[in-house]
Amino acid sequence: MNNRKAGKLSLILFTIVTLLHVLNWYNITSICGIILFASRWIFIAGLCIYAWSKKSLTAWILFSMVLGILIGYEYPAFSQNLFFLRQIFLNLVKAIVAPLLFSTLVVGIAGHSNLKQVGRLGWKSLLYFEIVTTVALAIGLVAINLSQAGVGIVQPEILEKLPETKPLTWSEHLIDIFPSNFIKAIYDGKVLQIVVFSVLFAIGLLC
Repeated sequence: MNNRKAGKLSLILFTIVTLLHVLNWYNITSICGIILFASRWIFIAGLCIYAWSKKSLTAWILFSMVLGILIGYEYPAFSQNLFFLRQIFLNLVKAIVAPLLFSTLVVGIAGHSNLKQVGRLGWKSLLYFEIVTTVALAIGLVAINLSQAGVGIVQPEILEKLPETKPLTWSEHLIDIFPSNFIKAIYDGKVLQIVVFSVLFAIGLLC
């Protein structure tokens, strides 16, 4: 099955599964639970076929997200035993952030012929980042207010008291931006220090 046919199959299955669940949710018609259960897993199978034919990391990420949601919904007790997969994934994401930031910024800045071109690209990137972030926040606010996700959840008691933080002055904030040890900044996960060092390092290579 080629990529286009697999995509159409996944879309058709998603439409059918959504329609069945909407009809059952609003009591328009009564649908057997076994049918709903089977339809969800058939959709997962169709999505797996699409990801396999697409041979794209994005498609596999989409499939993994839907599979994780379904396992958590169908088997909530069993899903708690898979916490190690979550922790492995988070550890790998944390491990790749610093090298990815450093290499991207250094190659992106040092690869240009002059700093003026980098400056023009910089303010355009900041403008794009600001616009995209604002749109993302707006979508998130609209989605959370429409779906009312989290309503009715009982907040667990905090077992440990959070550590007290000392407020920093503007000069201390400014000093904290520049790392005294790049390796320590990576170890502590201070992204802003990594970005500042990478930019200065790239400018030094360009000069």
